[in-house]
Amino acid sequence: MATNAIQWLDNRLGLSEIKKLADHKTVPVHSATRWYYFGGITLFLIGIQIVTGTLLLFYYRPTVAEGFDSVRFIMTRVEFGWLIRSIHSWSANLLIFVAFIHMFSVVFTHAYRPPRELTWASGIVLLGLMLGFGFSGYLLPWNQISYFATKVGTDVAGSVPLVGEAMARVLRGGDDVGAATLTRFFALHVMVLPMITAALVGMHVLLVQKNGMSTPPWIAADRVRHIKFFPNFFLRELMVWYGALAALGALAALFPWELGIKADPFASAPKGIRPEWYFLAQFYTLKLIPSRVWIFEGELLGIAGFGIGALAWALLPAWGVKRSGEVRQRLVTGAAIFVAAYLAVFTALGYFK
Repeated sequence: MATNAIQWLDNRLGLSEIKKLADHKTVPVHSATRWYYFGGITLFLIGIQIVTGTLLLFYYRPTVAEGFDSVRFIMTRVEFGWLIRSIHSWSANLLIFVAFIHMFSVVFTHAYRPPRELTWASGIVLLGLMLGFGFSGYLLPWNQISYFATKVGTDVAGSVPLVGEAMARVLRGGDDVGAATLTRFFALHVMVLPMITAALVGMHVLLVQKNGMSTPPWIAADRVRHIKFFPNFFLRELMVWYGALAALGALAALFPWELGIKADPFASAPKGIRPEWYFLAQFYTLKLIPSRVWIFEGELLGIAGFGIGALAWALLPAWGVKRSGEVRQRLVTGAAIFVAAYLAVFTALGYFK
């Protein structure tokens, strides 16, 4: 009976083809193999976000009148609601942190080179979507900190040359942060961004399957051994996921995510208001730029600089690889060290100053 059921499913779903793919897929083993795990951790944390976010949706109400109270109800009245909310918040931050590590590991191992340009491009877009999730989800508890931080964020968006004013109005749903902003951020967070992310994650994973895992150019191909992805590498990946889950559970239990006080649009902004840590480097940089630089407005110049820098980073495969296919290792590694150092130092300065 069970054999017949498996055969029936195989005829319709092609399970034997999936098994063949799993049997033939291998993973190179070398000194940089440990960096492969960060892609899997990123995928695992996305799954955690989906599960915990869905559970929170059963109780959350995306209105100015009820948003804060519904989150407080989750944390105080729903059984283990405080834990689910803390896991969701902590995993959101860990997801962005791990995604950055994954990105830099790809750069330092030069895994963006042909034929993996589209894998790199889809990964960069996914990182941008993760930041979008962080920005849109930050407002949803409708507390004082998130309200004024969103005002700062949308003000910065409004400073973008040419399209900034229209962008700010679209995000806010009006001239200021209010009920329409909360509704729009909720729609972005639970519908628009997840649909785009699901499609891109699928594309990214398929590209990794098609092109395989890259071996760094300084490691000779004949000196690399391979292990089967399933079950050998997959079981190792599961152990890493288990460690990530343990760290996430410890953070959520020992340092529960605070709710703060309900947002009051008529109150003064809290002292030292700043965005979340993943936007701090840019925020602090804009604070350092003078109001006028020659004939240009300082903030506009800073935003334009960030845009050009982000575009150059996204086009890394174009300038990081010669026409002959040889990687410009020193140039790319130097640029990556500079970007990583800038983000680390300016994030720390933005947090402590």
